[in-house]
Amino acid sequence: MKHLLQQIFQSGKFVAGFSIFAAILLIVIVYPLLIPDPPLEIIGQGTFFRPGVYVNVYDSIGAPHYTLNLSEAAERRISSRLSNADRLAMKEWLTAFGISEAEIDIEDTAALLALWENNYDPAIRVTGMTNARRNYFIRLNNSLDGLLATEAAIIAVENPETAVLEETRAIPQSAYVNVNQVANVRVLPLGTDNFGRDVLTELVAATAVSLQIGFVAGIIATLIGLILGLVSGYVGGYVDDGIMFITNLFTVIPSFVLLILISFSIGQEQRGAFIIAVVIGATSWVWTARAVRSQVISLRNRDHVNLSKLSGHSIAHIIAKDILPYIASYVIMALILQISSGILAEAGLSILGLGPKTTEVPTLGLMMNWAMIYQAHILGKWWAYFPVILVIALIAFSMNLMNTGLDQVFNPALRE
Repeated sequence: MKHLLQQIFQSGKFVAGFSIFAAILLIVIVYPLLIPDPPLEIIGQGTFFRPGVYVNVYDSIGAPHYTLNLSEAAERRISSRLSNADRLAMKEWLTAFGISEAEIDIEDTAALLALWENNYDPAIRVTGMTNARRNYFIRLNNSLDGLLATEAAIIAVENPETAVLEETRAIPQSAYVNVNQVANVRVLPLGTDNFGRDVLTELVAATAVSLQIGFVAGIIATLIGLILGLVSGYVGGYVDDGIMFITNLFTVIPSFVLLILISFSIGQEQRGAFIIAVVIGATSWVWTARAVRSQVISLRNRDHVNLSKLSGHSIAHIIAKDILPYIASYVIMALILQISSGILAEAGLSILGLGPKTTEVPTLGLMMNWAMIYQAHILGKWWAYFPVILVIALIAFSMNLMNTGLDQVFNPALRE
């Protein structure tokens, strides 16, 4: 056993795949210990907050202020609220309104804002413009208020005796605060999703649930395929014909179509993560059974098996002691592929809206489904779906690497 493990961990492909998979597992285990927030907790009152560090504005006003005379501060302030895409959009609206393109200089911020302020009217409906585009221009117009202002922001509170606002503080544009001195700071490395939930926390929890689904589905599919393949290959005769008839039926019907039909028939309320894993496992055993059967057929007339028959051992003893150890390496590789296939199957089901209940736990497939429904891919909100795709790809890639490495170890014909 020790020698076998040494051989396995001498395979570069297996070590690379194992390292990636172990890193994913480590993050899944350690992250909830460091940040125990509920994965489906809504923290953002809005959708698709960009990744970054979020500082509480109320607390930052009360934090100590420092004057920094940075020459590019005004430029950065303008570019953060008026991007080049926004400038082109403003030109599009003004042109559609009837302003000549020669009068519009998108590089001259002051002139562009003057044109916009004098001509834009949210009540005007430009011909051919969709409602979503119109709402975009309304949001853009609201964000441009006071963009070129240079005066300080006035903080005022109402005097309870006179009911008049009284100035308490003026904050110049050159005032800065140290983030470490602000009471409430929240880091959102992957922003929030369409429901205002922390994508990173949700992604870690979803990865854990998808891995659990993959492991349960993989174990069930491998066990069913192994048992049927062993019995069919060794016993033969009518037993073999019966098992192969059932196997061929499942082969004719695409497993994913069968998976869709079963998941749909179960109903949304009954579809928990474990139920989905069982359904995936119960429909994914076919190729394992056929492969194990072919391996057993090649082993059942070997000398050591015949000797065991002559010794009067039972069929169960022969299968367990004289055949199974010889195909154990293949079974392990089949299990790895079944786990990977289970995770991908869950993702496919959830994208179609047939995955686990959306109110219980997140899965990688459900995150993709939410991103697709709320058009994250169309709106350019990459953080809502790209990390999910990356995690799914890394899991599948690591498991395929491990499988290839094991194949090279156990199959002398593939060794370099």
